[in-house]
Amino acid sequence: MKFSRKTLGIPYIIFLLIFVVAPLIVLFYYAFTNGQGQFTLKNLTGFFTDPNTVGTLVYSLAIALVTTVVCLLIAYPVAYILATSGLKQKGVIIMIFVLPMWINFSLRITALKEILTVIEGNLAFYPFLNSVIGMTYDFLPFMILPIYNTIVKLDGSLTEAARDLGANERSAFFKITLPLSVPGIVSGISMVFLPAMTNYVVLDMLYNSTYIMGSLIGSYFSAYNWHGGSMIALVLLAIICVFTLMTNGLEKEDARTGGALL
Repeated sequence: MKFSRKTLGIPYIIFLLIFVVAPLIVLFYYAFTNGQGQFTLKNLTGFFTDPNTVGTLVYSLAIALVTTVVCLLIAYPVAYILATSGLKQKGVIIMIFVLPMWINFSLRITALKEILTVIEGNLAFYPFLNSVIGMTYDFLPFMILPIYNTIVKLDGSLTEAARDLGANERSAFFKITLPLSVPGIVSGISMVFLPAMTNYVVLDMLYNSTYIMGSLIGSYFSAYNWHGGSMIALVLLAIICVFTLMTNGLEKEDARTGGALL
């Protein structure tokens, strides 16, 4: 048999079929069938008519949105200052932000819980706030890195040209630096918003009894309601796909217009 580069893709195709396509087929089967294996839309309509699932979806979206905004408000100034400063040890400072990711996740959240317990006393009093704090602590590096990598690669001559033409620091930032850093912002939002919708471990470890989408799916499967759990997972998958297509569209539009999206 003649060897070609397409042959190298065979293991990848096999991997996709076994670990991606096959589980999706099973997910679709359980989502649109009942306990007798008959086709039904009851699971789909039940998702949007059940106050529990709709409320969990809204709560998950709220946590993800607030976490993403907080991460962006913290990460962008940090990334901008590091990227535009004359520090020689920028890599070391970036590594300091990434360093907590090398520590076991459970240990990091346990340490955060102890700090919040000392400050608040009873973590049950502020479940939403603690969830946002925990999510921000966990996902902040994923927002800093793409923004930093985008800003540090910008052509400094553009800003210098703007200043030569009479623009002040503020105008140069809002008309040049910020629009050109949109790809990094979009990448950071994607890397924070989507996991924040499903990361129920943070809520569980911070004594938050409220469900988000990930914990709700787990509760359905724990109760052997595979059909309802599969439909919830399918709806969540659809939301993630729509969000991913939107962010990809923003990145392509920004690349086409040369960073003039804003």
